Amino acid sequence: MTSDPESAADGGERRAVTYEDCGHVAGPFFHGTKATLDPGTELVPGRGSNFQQGRVSNHVYFTAAVETAVWGAELATALAGTEERGHVYVVEPLGPFQDDPNVTDKRFPGNPTRSYRTRHPLRVVRELEDWTGHDPATLTGMLESLARLREQGLDVIED
Repeated sequence: MTSDPESAADGGERRAVTYEDCGHVAGPFFHGTKATLDPGTELVPGRGSNFQQGRVSNHVYFTAAVETAVWGAELATALAGTEERGHVYVVEPLGPFQDDPNVTDKRFPGNPTRSYRTRHPLRVVRELEDWTGHDPATLTGMLESLARLREQGLDVIED
């Protein structure tokens, strides 16, 4: 069994992913969204957030786990009030990146969601067509949990 340098799940030390030290993180990488994008499109910071209306994101968020990107696609469409499925894309970071502090060690110690963010563009390589969404009850539960956090003022995004 080989050790994953990003995770301490095997009992080893977790190696943090920083702008200065991100080369050890292997793709493929994914981005889940409500947007329809073409291959070659570059996702850049400075756009509206999928998760907080009226907020401009200083980073572009992505993951090395399909499941995490699926959540991104489903939550983005649900929060936008659409019945669409959303989209999951294979992406390529065009610059350095770091652990997403909104989930790493704050909500999920050790970054098991393999979530990252960058101030550099992500290039869309292709759409991932073959992904399975969550059942409606699971998605509703997640949306209710987010709503509770919002009501308590705890839906803070460190951007």
